[in-house]
Amino acid sequence: MARLQDDGEAVVERFRPTSGRFSGWAAVLLSAAVLVAMVVYLDDGFPAWVGGVALLVGVLAWAAMLRPALWATDEHLVMRNLAETVHIRLAAVEELAVRQFLAVRAGDRRLVSTVLGRTWRRAMTSHRAAPASEDGTREGMRYVDWAEHRLRELVDAARDHAGVTAGSEEQRALPDAVRREPALVPLALIAVAALLMVVSFFL
Repeated sequence: MARLQDDGEAVVERFRPTSGRFSGWAAVLLSAAVLVAMVVYLDDGFPAWVGGVALLVGVLAWAAMLRPALWATDEHLVMRNLAETVHIRLAAVEELAVRQFLAVRAGDRRLVSTVLGRTWRRAMTSHRAAPASEDGTREGMRYVDWAEHRLRELVDAARDHAGVTAGSEEQRALPDAVRREPALVPLALIAVAALLMVVSFFL
């Protein structure tokens, strides 16, 4: 597999989304169909505001359900969300858990990603079960369980390499535990779509 790049670091693991893709694509395609209908039938009285709303819904569906991504480099766990991309130093991760979404605590901050998640029922069951890192991987295990185990492996390896333990003063003293970058493209698209929707109400 080709090695991907992030800030000069090779991506060692890319985690695939466990939910939301089907509904995200369905919303985007439905919005596109409404926009095409508006263009074709606008002269026949098709309401322009319906197309404006469809555009905003499509952009939001893409940004919220299709854009999010999660990957790990040699040193960082990277969460790409709707409005920002967060780089979390793996050695600085104090806790992580996958329930209905992935939650990570690092640098006294709680950060979440919707890429990995369990259904409410499975989240409750996994909360009572042994952590994935204790069970280890096994044949036929669910992808989300494997992904949680893999994340814990990467965090443990990074801590060992940095010579720190979870919750220690040395870990809290690690520099650049969390770095945030605003997602300018989706935020700009949402703003433009919202503006066009408002304008469409006056057409």
